[in-house]
Amino acid sequence: MASWEDVRRIALALPETTERGSYDGLPAWRVRDKPFVWERPLRGADLAALGAAAPDGPLLGVRVPDLGVKEALLADDPSVYLTTPHFEGYPAVLVRLDRIGVPELIEVITEAWYARAPKRLAAAHRARQESADG
Repeated sequence: MASWEDVRRIALALPETTERGSYDGLPAWRVRDKPFVWERPLRGADLAALGAAAPDGPLLGVRVPDLGVKEALLADDPSVYLTTPHFEGYPAVLVRLDRIGVPELIEVITEAWYARAPKRLAAAHRARQESADG
C-alpha cells in the first residue's frame, strides 16, 4: 500500500509543486501556493463524529474538482475514501494511505493537482503528457 514517501514523490513530480507545512506544521503539497494534498490526521471532533468507524491509519487530505467527484469517490470505495463533518460542502476527501495502491494514488494526486493548478499550467502539462503517451 501507499506511504508518505509515495505521496511526496508523486506530488513533487508535478509541475510547480512545492512542499510546505500546513498551518499546523504537517506536510502539504501546493501548486502555485494552492494546496492540493496534505497530511490530515483526525481531530477530536472528527473522532467523535466517526465513532467506532474512525480509521487509525495515516490519512491524506485530497482536493477534488467538485462535490460530485467527492460523492463518487465516497460511494466507489468507502474502505479507502472518507469524509468528516469538517469537510461538509467542501470539495475534498480523506484517503486511507494504508488501503490505497500506488497506481490509484497517482491518479488521485494528479487529479487533485489539476483541480488546483492554473488553467494554462494544467493545459500545458496535459499536452506534454498526451504527447509523451503518444
